[in-house]
Amino acid sequence: MTRNRLLLPAALVAASALALAGCAGTTDAAGTAPSNDDGRVQIVASTNVYGQIAEAIGGDLVDVTSIIASASQDPHSYEPSAQDQLIVSRADLLIENGGGYDAFVDALIESSGVDAPVITAVEYSHDWPENAGHDDAETSETEGTETPAADTDDHADDHADEEGHDHAGHDHVEGFNEHVWYDPHTVEYVAEAIADELTTLRPDGADAISANLTAFTEGVAGIEDALAQIEASDAGAGVFVTEPVPGYLVAAAGLSVVTPEAFSEAVEEGQDVPPATLLEALDLVASGDVRVVITNTQTGGAETTQVVDDADGRGIPVIQFAETLPEGQTYISWMDENVAALADALAR
Repeated sequence: MTRNRLLLPAALVAASALALAGCAGTTDAAGTAPSNDDGRVQIVASTNVYGQIAEAIGGDLVDVTSIIASASQDPHSYEPSAQDQLIVSRADLLIENGGGYDAFVDALIESSGVDAPVITAVEYSHDWPENAGHDDAETSETEGTETPAADTDDHADDHADEEGHDHAGHDHVEGFNEHVWYDPHTVEYVAEAIADELTTLRPDGADAISANLTAFTEGVAGIEDALAQIEASDAGAGVFVTEPVPGYLVAAAGLSVVTPEAFSEAVEEGQDVPPATLLEALDLVASGDVRVVITNTQTGGAETTQVVDDADGRGIPVIQFAETLPEGQTYISWMDENVAALADALAR
């Protein structure tokens, strides 16, 4: 489900101008445009995954609006509204995934002319092709994850200056898995970048921000410990992922993705899986080399259903991961559940 950079239609820009002239008020994730009247930092995130991370770091110092806040909304194909334009125009800080995943944010930033700092999560991934300064010698050979070449503070410093970067450069990158929120290392760096920006915007809240960051990174460390336990017991186990969303988490657990690349690419693109590729996938499931099948709750098709049905018939566990944060979850609790589901499936 890739998409090219989205350009806002002129009608939307015009509607946004009217909204800017005639609309006022505060917001939460449910709807109205943000206002700075309460002194809180107004954060706009592309999805509720990054929105919740921002809430965890900012606490009472922030108001967060997540443009994508429901599993029924697909970031790849989301069409922004005039209300979205208004929300972005009033942001003090913006957080996007980048890598072509949520291109609508770049379009909103460009058309609104907002000059707030922008944190782009893919730029904190060691897999991001533009991160030329990373040490390839310390890169994991497992697709979808890498071991940081520097400690977290150094990495955050390398990416601290986000203002003025070229939003037009965030089209989908061939061969790059943009679902970086499933990589605990990347998320830790993003959390540090959020803390850095919030400390600049609200220096009076530095102590609270620092404490919140510490608590969050401890939660990330817990996720990494649980992944290490899976690696210790099941390293190299074959996992069939119907599309790339969980790739980083699977790799961080030391597991091997056995999915034919043409299969996962077709599902991600919303295209039919070629018959020969489907046959190859079904042969893999039948071979005994697949311990777990992982699907994306927000994408699929007839071929995915065939793989799932075949796995069910053979007693192979099937689990589901999502692209957006389930209601009532924090980022940490959600990832804890995902990792626990993976461990439980491998233990069957």
